[in-house]
Amino acid sequence: MRRSLLAAGAVGAAALVAVAAVAVARSSDPATAPTPETGTTTITRTTLADVMVVTGKLGHGPEQELVSRLKGTVTALPAVGTTIERGAAAVRIGDRPVVLLYGTLPAYRDLAAPAAPDRATSPGPAPGGGSVGADVKQFETNLKALGYTGFTVDDEYTASTATAVKRWQRDLGLPETGTVELGRVVYAPGPIRVASHVVTAGRVAEGPLLTFTETARLVTALLPARSASLAAVQTKVTVELSDGSRTAGSVRSVRTPDAETAASAPEPVVEVIIAADDAKAFAVPGDGAARVRFVASTRKDVLAVPVGALIALAEGGYGLEIVGDGTSRIVAVTTGLFADGRVEVSGPDIREGMTVRTAR
Repeated sequence: MRRSLLAAGAVGAAALVAVAAVAVARSSDPATAPTPETGTTTITRTTLADVMVVTGKLGHGPEQELVSRLKGTVTALPAVGTTIERGAAAVRIGDRPVVLLYGTLPAYRDLAAPAAPDRATSPGPAPGGGSVGADVKQFETNLKALGYTGFTVDDEYTASTATAVKRWQRDLGLPETGTVELGRVVYAPGPIRVASHVVTAGRVAEGPLLTFTETARLVTALLPARSASLAAVQTKVTVELSDGSRTAGSVRSVRTPDAETAASAPEPVVEVIIAADDAKAFAVPGDGAARVRFVASTRKDVLAVPVGALIALAEGGYGLEIVGDGTSRIVAVTTGLFADGRVEVSGPDIREGMTVRTAR
């Protein structure tokens, strides 16, 4: 990714600093503390969630390179922004297509059927030597999806597969060899969108030819590496878009950013790719900024008060000033999670609905 994203996090330490400031102003020792302007609030039962918010960018996710494995001259490139689906040409080399197929295993060899026996000298069974492996099954799955039949989808490239391949090659205007040469097909998990051209038509097909992304709209965010545990794959997050709308999303993948992005970040980061639970939610114009909320921890069904209600006790720790019926008293409390300006409190002398004094 060529543009760096600025990451910003809210951490518990900041909340503690805020508590310290309030507590100094509202010390239980009236001889040493000023009297701030105060109000009242109630102890409520709620769910607290500590979140980290980072900035992100709405687009189509990280760019990948389409690299040529064929020799020749680039004769045609698809326009930037074009969507390419299974069976279509991702690029043309020597005026012949390099075909996009779906899969996660890269093409790494020629695929061929066993050599046909010479019946004059070898009247027995056909010799071995055909391609066998997961890459064969991946290719045959695509061939069948494109409407070609007459073979069994498995990990063996048989004479029946070669016959179907010849029909496929004829339809593409390729020599009908029955062999899939290395570089004739490229794989991606699904349809791709052309992001940029690395070369122009007329150049030698050598190395990267173009870059591509997924077709779906995605948010890319940078998260401090120390907080990478918040972004496990399939983790639920909330995304706020530049138009103010909020939508639920899930972490699609986490990876190390490119060298340029890593160098520009103030600390080690990971790149998090986020998909919307409802794809339509990301269908807004342009590639804009986004804010992603990762939940660090959650406390359900706890008693909580605004942070400003805490009082620093002379003997250490914190307390609350309980008010009612014209009287008030200080009770000690144990603090828990700080989140969104509130703090979890517990203790034998507090209960839901109590009125407490708080700094305005």
